[in-house]
Amino acid sequence: MKRALVIGATGGVGRAVVAELQTRGLDVVSLSRADGFDITDEDSVVAGLANVPDPLDLVFVATGALASTRDAPEKSLADFGADEVIEQVRLNALGPALVLKHLRPRIPRAERFVFACLSARVGSIGDNRLGGWYSYRTSKAALNALIHGAAVEIARTRKQAILTCLHPGTVETRFTLNYPDHAKVTPQTAARNLLNVIEGLTPADSGRFFDYAGKEIPW
Repeated sequence: MKRALVIGATGGVGRAVVAELQTRGLDVVSLSRADGFDITDEDSVVAGLANVPDPLDLVFVATGALASTRDAPEKSLADFGADEVIEQVRLNALGPALVLKHLRPRIPRAERFVFACLSARVGSIGDNRLGGWYSYRTSKAALNALIHGAAVEIARTRKQAILTCLHPGTVETRFTLNYPDHAKVTPQTAARNLLNVIEGLTPADSGRFFDYAGKEIPW
């Protein structure tokens, strides 16, 4: 890999991914809210991507939030509301899909290319044994479905493209301050783990969902 685009480069994981990629010798281009880039607005996505040079070997989407209209994810159906789920889907699923939509014509037809999105294990329907967190879970499940479907389409014309969703583990960021009972890793460790997984992926892995150790997560 020679050039990477990191979207959400001012967040905890995104910033660490930029630093790790630079350590590995890649030319890194970044987009974030600090640049006026709004991943939920299609016009903003188009304008932002227009300034990104080709060719790209890796696009890493590190945007996302645990909650959008409230302080924390819902614990029960009694807390569930339309506004939260709609905003979570806009940010966590629609945004990355818009980026992929407008990058698709620029994906190389014969060279290795990776489009990786930060997902979350709680977005796995098959792995859900605790319930709760309705909007966040739904948004990440929607992201997983969008990336999986896009991988099927893109593979028809771009045989070396790899689209994947990645679970970073619980990372020490402002989003996880209220979850002291979870074992956490630093953003630097998370970035290193995720990029190691990406380096080991092949086109046969496109459309699949992996954790930070390269273990596949059920949909």
